[in-house]
Amino acid sequence: MILDTLGRYFFKRYAVTTFWFLVGIFTLIFIIDFSELTSRMSNLPHYTVAGALMMTAFRIPTILQQTVPFVALFAAMAALISLNRRYELVVTRAAGISVWQFLRPFVLGAFLFGVLAVIALNPLAAWGTKKAEALEAEWGSSRSAATNSIPWLRQIYNGTDTIIGARSVQNGGTELINVTVVHFDPQGTITLRQDAKSAKLEDGYWLLNGVVENESGRLPRRMETARLPTNLKPDFVQERLAKADSIQFFDLRKKIEVARSFGFSTNGMETQFHSLLSLPLLLVAMTLIAACVSLKFSRFNQSRSVILGGILSGFVLYVVTVLVKAFGSSGIVPPFVAAWLPVVVAMALGSTILLHQEDG
Repeated sequence: MILDTLGRYFFKRYAVTTFWFLVGIFTLIFIIDFSELTSRMSNLPHYTVAGALMMTAFRIPTILQQTVPFVALFAAMAALISLNRRYELVVTRAAGISVWQFLRPFVLGAFLFGVLAVIALNPLAAWGTKKAEALEAEWGSSRSAATNSIPWLRQIYNGTDTIIGARSVQNGGTELINVTVVHFDPQGTITLRQDAKSAKLEDGYWLLNGVVENESGRLPRRMETARLPTNLKPDFVQERLAKADSIQFFDLRKKIEVARSFGFSTNGMETQFHSLLSLPLLLVAMTLIAACVSLKFSRFNQSRSVILGGILSGFVLYVVTVLVKAFGSSGIVPPFVAAWLPVVVAMALGSTILLHQEDG
């Protein structure tokens, strides 16, 4: 009975602390991102303050998703240090409850926090990214808010070799913004260049809007619309242009299968999938790291350098996780190993340190 009551109390303390950390980070991100967005886009023709506030709200889940491991670390440290300074953990130990028993609510809270981040925050971030890109395109921006580089597509249809590029991609690649189409003859010489405000992939053709055609020996010609025949299918284009971190968790397995059917590399998507699967356990590892530097802080009057060491340890774990994930995406390390190895090692080290500290 005492364990159930105490467990609920500790779980509530952890949940409340995590909530206030999320509120604080959300507010900080909103202010910084809104300021950066305003300074970067205030000169666009259709920019409005209300639109900037809306775009910032769309972008926040994506940024917040990157801070989840640190929120779990800081929330666990803050909750444990607070309990220690109020001597609540001292009383808990005096009642004969071991560290492994009273840490269960914190571990459970971290695990549930990770599950919520995967099934709720990640889809929200993917949806918000698409909305932010669409809104920025409406403002007349020449670049995508969330895409640093857009790959070029090449198609060969009816003997015509064509390369298609764009500044911004929407709807998984079926809609392009600020498009450039370059046509080549069989000898590889450029014969025609088409610049369009947008392009949409229809059944058997690209529909170009606001087109300017430049052909050797002729004056530029402007057209409201133009059709570019193609044999590219929407699924192929989506898999070619989609970035792994812009796909929500529930769609990743399907996207991986489709990419394999087209012969594309799936390392990036598989690494992203396993990274999201391992996120709850990564937060558990962060909680164990927090416990290693927080449980004895008050009793032995340890210096603040111990707390700083915990923060640095969590930061190193995060950096290693991101680095190994990059290796997995590039195919240097198998995706499964890249996603799970740092988490397993961190949990093992955290458990070993706690065993040494508490059980000798």
